[in-house]
Amino acid sequence: MRFVRTSRAVGVAAVAALALSACAANTGTETPQESVEGEATGGNVRVVEVNAFSSFNASSSEGNVDINGVIAYATHSGFNYINNDLEVVDNEDFGSIEVLSEDPLSVKYTINEGVSWSDGEPVDGGDLLLQWAIESGYFNDATTDDAGEVVSGATYFDYSGDTAGLALTELPEIGDDGRSITLNYSKPFADYQIAFGVMNEGGLDTPAHVLAEKGGLADEDALIELIRTEPAGDPASPVERPEVQAIADFWNTGFDTKSLPTDPSLFLSNGPFIASAMTPDQSMTLTRNEDYDWGPMPKVDEITVRYIGEAPAQVQALQNGEVDIIAPQASADTAEQLEALEGVTVVRGNELSYDHLDLNFSGVFEDEAVREAFMKTVPRQQLVDSIIKKLNPDAEPLDSQIFLADQAPYEESAANNGSEAFGEVDIEGAKGLLAGATPEVRIMYNRDNPNRLNSYTLIAESASQAGFKIVDGGLGASDWGAALGNGTYDAAIFGWINTGVGVSGVPQIFRTGTGSNFNGFSSPEADELMDQLIVETDPDKQDELQIQIDKLIWDSKYGLPLYQVPGMNAHSDAITGVEYMPNLTGVWWNFWDWQITQ
Repeated sequence: MRFVRTSRAVGVAAVAALALSACAANTGTETPQESVEGEATGGNVRVVEVNAFSSFNASSSEGNVDINGVIAYATHSGFNYINNDLEVVDNEDFGSIEVLSEDPLSVKYTINEGVSWSDGEPVDGGDLLLQWAIESGYFNDATTDDAGEVVSGATYFDYSGDTAGLALTELPEIGDDGRSITLNYSKPFADYQIAFGVMNEGGLDTPAHVLAEKGGLADEDALIELIRTEPAGDPASPVERPEVQAIADFWNTGFDTKSLPTDPSLFLSNGPFIASAMTPDQSMTLTRNEDYDWGPMPKVDEITVRYIGEAPAQVQALQNGEVDIIAPQASADTAEQLEALEGVTVVRGNELSYDHLDLNFSGVFEDEAVREAFMKTVPRQQLVDSIIKKLNPDAEPLDSQIFLADQAPYEESAANNGSEAFGEVDIEGAKGLLAGATPEVRIMYNRDNPNRLNSYTLIAESASQAGFKIVDGGLGASDWGAALGNGTYDAAIFGWINTGVGVSGVPQIFRTGTGSNFNGFSSPEADELMDQLIVETDPDKQDELQIQIDKLIWDSKYGLPLYQVPGMNAHSDAITGVEYMPNLTGVWWNFWDWQITQ
């Protein structure tokens, strides 16, 4: 399970119903050819996303935002993907995963011959070795204090996921074929099947030959040699690694951009589509990769992605025939407007996503009593009533930091984690904990998202009644994600959405010092349980461990989950193949099936 940050917009205030209108069909720049037995039809499908694209590296902590992830998914390939039944589907055209031994676990990952980057270079064992080095934290030698701050050594690659799983392996050798590596795990790893696949949207996403050049090395062979010969990181004896640091520095930020780079090596594809045009904060165009034939084959030639934050504007664009597919954050008003349109199909369901308020374990919230006082002021029921109830009358505040309400362990975890203490606003209780103090709290959120703006407004109003001085730290849609963890705020309102498979998403967020642990939460007891979780293959025992972890998070006064996010997408009836998906890929999960049927 891997999480990405989300920021989909939803209109809170009612707007006038749109006039009935059939959506105009989109045919792109040329007339689509008739398909032969359902094969390629050509043309251009136009999709709306809320956030503006910001990085061709969706695996870094800063690039780990939903829009970057779906673009990576469309432009990269891997050993597998997840279908909308939340099943892992092997992509045997890309490569194979072979379990050589179950005890101890030994797994061989092999890329098929002929799989290549869009510059013609093969996707090979060097790419696998690089990704292993990044995702295993092999070179890391950082030591952190109780607050999770680095006091010695370094964490080189700013990877958004958890490194503990691949850290169970020794330095792998590239196979004689040059296209494989074999990982020998010291313990079972629950998510070994998705280590090089769905845990990174799009699978292998960083070309080793490009990173070698940008990091100052001669070529990919030099990078392979560096990984093989540089000693593993040891926090007890940290050393400076200038060559590794140069590679990591470029990986961390060198692929970040809002416009199409003049250097094509910065946006290479090994998947169905290649980025071909970008207008900063407005749109992006993806064009078919003519060399690609190692996975599901798309039926259209182009996908244009427009960034539209406001749900009413998305609906208007769909009504006017300016776009073909939208996935606004659901609201009753948006649903009513969409269902009134002719020539449009609307699909609704729950997302594997939740909004939450996180409190930093530093600054004004370093004191647990202040964190608890603030949590007592959060009007979670009011947030659900004003944002979610119109769409889902049965919605309730979410009472788990790990499970969603429709997951089997949720009720047991919610009944035992202490969440009932924050079921209702308790201003007097908060005042008692503050004992006359009036702490200043800066709250960061996406101010362009009406849903998050509404949450901020209601939270700020309630907290002020207890004596908190609230500072509006809202940022624009293209800036809020990069601000997470930068120390400029005390609390943050945002969302997580996950793949729906595996357990590695739990340590990704909650383990001490991980790339997605933005608020500095640190619990040795929880870390120990997460170490057990990633090597536990029994689903029932995984649930037991996660229930224990959930309670420790609540006990720490971490912050509050707010509500599970209902999902909604809509598309013109001129487009077929669009299917609902609750996880982080959303409507993109089967983009290869999209087809223009005019």
